[in-house]
Amino acid sequence: MFGRLTALPADPILGLSIKYRADANPLKIDLGVGVYKNEAGDTTILNCVKKAEKYRLENELTKTYIGGAGSAKFNEQMTSLIFGDHQVISQNRVKTASTPGGTGALRVAAEFIARCKGGAKIWLSNPTWANHKGVFNAAGLDVQEYPYYDYENKTLDFDAMLNALKALSSDDFVLLHACCHNPSGMDLNNEQWQQVAQVAKDVGFTPLIDMAYQGFGDGLEEDAYGVRLMANTVNNMILCSSCSKNFGLYRERIGACTVIGETPATTEIAFSIVLGVARTIYSMPPAHGAALVETILSSDELRHEWFNELTEMRNRINGNRKIIVDKLAEKGVERDFGFIANQKGMFSFLGITPEQVQRLQEEFSIYMVGSSRMSIAGIAPSNVDYLAESIAKVL
Repeated sequence: MFGRLTALPADPILGLSIKYRADANPLKIDLGVGVYKNEAGDTTILNCVKKAEKYRLENELTKTYIGGAGSAKFNEQMTSLIFGDHQVISQNRVKTASTPGGTGALRVAAEFIARCKGGAKIWLSNPTWANHKGVFNAAGLDVQEYPYYDYENKTLDFDAMLNALKALSSDDFVLLHACCHNPSGMDLNNEQWQQVAQVAKDVGFTPLIDMAYQGFGDGLEEDAYGVRLMANTVNNMILCSSCSKNFGLYRERIGACTVIGETPATTEIAFSIVLGVARTIYSMPPAHGAALVETILSSDELRHEWFNELTEMRNRINGNRKIIVDKLAEKGVERDFGFIANQKGMFSFLGITPEQVQRLQEEFSIYMVGSSRMSIAGIAPSNVDYLAESIAKVL
């Protein structure tokens, strides 16, 4: 039976990581993998997480199941972190379930959408995170694209995006990035969010917002603007969130899937479907990461420490954006790369050709995705001169 199978191609980003690790060049730079790194190139554990782990080790009393929705305390804390004191909470119109990472939340959302309408259309930005299409295809959804990034001008193609959304139907679902758009780094500003929210209300499509990077753009509150505005505008909405980036809990695989309904009754019904979907995929969510997050968010001391550590990560990423732009100019590059400094989050398109990307890898041991998407966190004071010089040479 297995002999009938044909091997799938390797994931391009995971394949890059393998090549990077095998590269013996001491000057090699990894700009492919989407994880935060400090100036030394390490993805360390946050101090607040270490303290929360110690607390959990000393106070955990059982390893029994915690139920299909996960920890009620985690769900409450995550809902508050994302929505603040939003009226959907006081109106009992929002329900959250913990999931195995943000990808798990997206898969639950995808299956939930399929239960709402078999073969429903879901519209993704062009471009979007590489795994989005696969997740929604696996649930049998009809995946379509709307314009988003203007590759030529290195900016947001907002007029085309808005016109495409206006042409949708009330049966459609639209995935929006809350902040730190992956892979372009181009975010909607507040005025643009207001227009998108109004179109969602007028057309009646259901927004699915992917929030993988809260706190990595402008700040925890600022990055939630679009989410909170949309929740204040439409009757029904889905949100998928992740604790991988802002808590550094990559391997703990903890995220959340949130549904908002028009009334408390419709929200309860929708949430029962969410839990039914989760039951058939993974049954019960992992507990460790959720326990760490709820411990941090429920402690004034740890929450303050986490806020400071998150601010440090965000400031480093934003600083890296400016320093690479300055270094490219310093090395005599005449092309304007200023757009990089105006973007948000972990990623940016460098805007060079696949052939130039290949040259960077083969001649200079600099690894990024063929689309020229680079992970800004991989830049450091120790490698930025070499990186800028290498880019200047391939240009």
